[in-house]
Amino acid sequence: MTRPRSVVLALIASTFFVGFGGGVVFPILPNLGAVLGISPVLVGLILSANRFMRILANGPAGSLIDRVGTRTPLVVGLFVESVATLGYVVALDSSLPEAWFLAARIVWGVGSAMVFATAYTIAADVSTGRSRGTSMGVVRGGITLGFPAGLVLGGVVSDVYSIATAFVVAAAFAFLASAIAYLLVPETHVTERRTAIRPWELETSLPTLTVGLVNFGLYFAYLGALFSTLVLFLEANAIGVWGYGPQGMSGLLMAVTVVSASVFMLAGGKASDLQGTRTPVLLGFLVVSFLGFVLLALADSLPLLVAACVLIGAGQGGTSGPLMALLADLTPTDRMGRAMGTNNILGDLGGGLGPMVSLPLVDSLGFTTVYAACAVVPLLAGGLLLGGLYAQTGHFRPHTELATDD
Repeated sequence: MTRPRSVVLALIASTFFVGFGGGVVFPILPNLGAVLGISPVLVGLILSANRFMRILANGPAGSLIDRVGTRTPLVVGLFVESVATLGYVVALDSSLPEAWFLAARIVWGVGSAMVFATAYTIAADVSTGRSRGTSMGVVRGGITLGFPAGLVLGGVVSDVYSIATAFVVAAAFAFLASAIAYLLVPETHVTERRTAIRPWELETSLPTLTVGLVNFGLYFAYLGALFSTLVLFLEANAIGVWGYGPQGMSGLLMAVTVVSASVFMLAGGKASDLQGTRTPVLLGFLVVSFLGFVLLALADSLPLLVAACVLIGAGQGGTSGPLMALLADLTPTDRMGRAMGTNNILGDLGGGLGPMVSLPLVDSLGFTTVYAACAVVPLLAGGLLLGGLYAQTGHFRPHTELATDD
């Protein structure tokens, strides 16, 4: 019999190490763009390329999971991400670095589509309605903690040693993640092939679309806008500490944001389990996210900037566990892979459009206006969530007992 705790721990370990490659590029590439002569629009495209690729790959990944299970897509996805990380190293010595960075981000997107969909599906498979928020929060926190490690690696190691060294170390940890998954993560989802499931089949139920659109807005503001502009904000306002430049400082601040998110992922998921309903926790953390972006728009010093990052991270993290648990509560087990695929498509669309929109707008409108606009997004997401829940269940606060598989 599969033990839920051991499965979750193995999943956390593998996804944590591969997360380095996801974070390492963010504090480096925006500033590297100026050195390599890459325009802000092209930098935004490179940063978003993995998410745009995932928009195409998430649907097939979710369908594949419901058809063949979780283990093979997880192991293959982690390996693909490892290879993509090596592409960053090649890009540095290439005569066309922008093409190599773009290609590496596209390949990374294919691998991460499989990893994200399998991770959440595994968490749903090994939990019930009474423990699902905690399981989703823990798994999401493990995935996310690898990202700040990559942010620190990309910012600090590139400052102290070199950019190439940061990319090589990230690739080594990504290959380690593949080995951990191969050795320790078992099959959890299906026992026989389901040939009737088509590769492009998506879950389009109201709960899936509601949760997916909420994710769209949150990722647009969080990863799309904040993370892609922070290094530029620090450079423009000459904010730093301990002698770090904009790259190192942005890496540290983004790490603070994501660590805060990881802590509150577990707290939010656990609180929604204890309350027996996800809505109050979700709305509370959406308000926290709103306050964080308001403070970010007003920030003119390092203490205010740190406080804003902590609040934004807490808001993002606190919604993640309960939101994924809510989707699992209202989705049949045999459609969980496709539901996660659809949800990831919408989340990645938001995260992908964010840099494409925010980087040019920062140049024309300024940081304050862009960050103030981002503050409105969590409030709109809260209204959408309440409307979708009421239309589906007839309640604004549906209980976890509504779970379809418990």
